[in-house]
Amino acid sequence: MNNALSRRRLRALLPIVVLLMGGCAATDTRDAADAGAASSPETFPMPREIEGNVAFWRKVYAHWSRGQVALHDDEHLALVYEVITLPGPIGPGYTREQRDLIRNRTGYLRARLKRLEARVAAGESLSTDERALLEVISTQAGPRALAGAHERLRVQRGISERFRRGLEISGRYEQAFRDIFRAAGLPEDLAYLPHVESSFQVSARSSAGAAGVWQFTRGTGKLYMNVNGAVDERLDPVIAAEGAARYLQDAYRRLGSWPLAVTSYNHGMGGMARAKGEFGNDLGRIVREYKGPLFGFASRNFYAEFLAAREIASNPRDFFAEHINYRKPLAEDRLILPHSLPVRRIANHYGLSSSRLAELNPAWRAPVRDGRVHLAAGSSLWLPQGTLVRVTSVPAPVPVLVAKADVPANAARRSRPSGTGGGGRLHVVKPNETLYEVALRYDLSVDKLRRLNRLSPRHTLIRPGQRLRVSI
Repeated sequence: MNNALSRRRLRALLPIVVLLMGGCAATDTRDAADAGAASSPETFPMPREIEGNVAFWRKVYAHWSRGQVALHDDEHLALVYEVITLPGPIGPGYTREQRDLIRNRTGYLRARLKRLEARVAAGESLSTDERALLEVISTQAGPRALAGAHERLRVQRGISERFRRGLEISGRYEQAFRDIFRAAGLPEDLAYLPHVESSFQVSARSSAGAAGVWQFTRGTGKLYMNVNGAVDERLDPVIAAEGAARYLQDAYRRLGSWPLAVTSYNHGMGGMARAKGEFGNDLGRIVREYKGPLFGFASRNFYAEFLAAREIASNPRDFFAEHINYRKPLAEDRLILPHSLPVRRIANHYGLSSSRLAELNPAWRAPVRDGRVHLAAGSSLWLPQGTLVRVTSVPAPVPVLVAKADVPANAARRSRPSGTGGGGRLHVVKPNETLYEVALRYDLSVDKLRRLNRLSPRHTLIRPGQRLRVSI
């Protein structure tokens, strides 16, 4: 702490709301039971039309290595013509020798398919090899799949090493993600989505401008979190997970189907609403028949990828012989600042370097890290686990809110900010606020908040301006 600052000045500088992370929130068994039901097989069904696609992505994620490349049909993914083993060395990109091999094998197969289609159309007799190829196509994709097969030839590299690494990293975040989705009344298994989006790479960025573990684009990110010149909360896995929960609440409310809501995470709510207008909730038909703009390979396969990732991540021993060394779960202290403050003063108060704080807070952009811009009121701040218990020489100037049920009562004073009203205190819901966030603020479980307001166990949505009772 900076000795030049008096205790009185520090109290003026550092008003905080404290959230202690053990997971993300305290929950009770009824919330968990509700979420368990919401993650049943009926929640995420597998349409018959995409069974082959799911099997394909299982192989991509858990069987084929980075040194293997599959040549396959981009509509009928069960139709895999060949798996090429690349000559070494194996790196993130392709060597010239590897590119030449892929190009030559793809060109050769495309010519075979084109010639076979022409000979069948002309009624010509086929060679033994041609009959064998036609049999593979007919068996895996149906007799009509030969038409245009050479135009649908696609290359897919295996990523089993990357997926396995993502499993290891997921140990840090999965429980926190599950807590967020459970508290929001959503299926917990949505926590597996980052396996599809980023393999849990915090710094992941796409060519379309998506960023972070949850791969929000800048435009969509600004609707569900703070994305500005000071912070980019897309890069904070937990805050972005809270944004993902809000997005998926909106998507499910609009689309009424989890297969459609999950697919919208790639294709957008508007696009999936148009698909639903043509085919209802039949995702199998949508995948096979919908021709909407931008509904390409990635969108058609997003739900199948999610199902494959969900299966593998929930049963890793069935797919990986080696032991998965999961990272330890997130266990850091979280602050929410009610007033704007510079990082330097926060660092001084808690006896940390600004660089260490920046490591813990990936959402901070350069102007915040170097002190040119203050952290805004309402910003989340991560501190090393135990910091809030350790730093007791200067008490917080306002009572703190403890969000973890097992924290001793004397560790921090509880305070329930509120409005007033007959029969108890009231909270006025803010834009984008969730039941989980309100419950956390008032040291309640989501279930208790529902009971106080006579909401059903399945009630998840609240609206800005709504008044919620938060005490008796």
